[in-house]
Amino acid sequence: MELKGEAKLLRIFIGESDKVAHVPLYEAIVKAAREGGLAGATAWRGMLAYGPGSRIKTAKILDLSGDMPVIIEITDEEAKINAFLPKLHDLIETANSGGLVTVERVQIIKYLHAKK
Repeated sequence: MELKGEAKLLRIFIGESDKVAHVPLYEAIVKAAREGGLAGATAWRGMLAYGPGSRIKTAKILDLSGDMPVIIEITDEEAKINAFLPKLHDLIETANSGGLVTVERVQIIKYLHAKK
C-alpha cells in the first residue's frame, strides 16, 4: 500500500484511565483502526496538560497524575477516516469518557510498507 497526496489526520484526545470493558480506550481505538484497515495509528502519552476543568496534570514524579492525556493519531484517505468515525464515536460513548476529536487536512509526502 502506498499513500501519497492529500489525506486526513484524525486526532483523538482522551484520558489514560478511560476504559472500554476493562481495556484502555486508547488500545481499543488503535485495535479498531487496525481492524478497519486504516493505514496506521499511534497513541502518545502526554507529559503536561490541562483540559476543560483547567486542572494541570503532569508526569513529574512528585505530582504524578494517574490520568494523563493520551493522543491517538490516525492518517489515511478521507473516505477511510470518515468510515471510521461512527466506530470511534461508539467506543467513546461506551467508555463514557470525555475527549476531543479533530480532523485536519494533511499532505502525505511518503508512506510505504517496509520491503522485507
